[in-house]
Amino acid sequence: MELIKVSSKGQLVIPAAIRKKFDVRPGMYFEVEVQDRHIVLTPAKQGPLERLYGRFEGEDALADLEREHAEEIAGTAGS
Repeated sequence: MELIKVSSKGQLVIPAAIRKKFDVRPGMYFEVEVQDRHIVLTPAKQGPLERLYGRFEGEDALADLEREHAEEIAGTAGS
């Protein structure tokens, strides 16, 4: 087990041997969860924007929001 220190900005440095073993690269995203008294970091399969891509495709809610936005721009909202 290795000992690491949290910086004043709340940052952790993952030791090189662990980064190499798990192929951790700059810019990667991690999911963070608490399990009992442990903080668990899991490499995310996608970044936050990629996770949203196509999420609302084909949903009526998005069409409603687009129509409402167009009405606001036209100044006819609530008419």
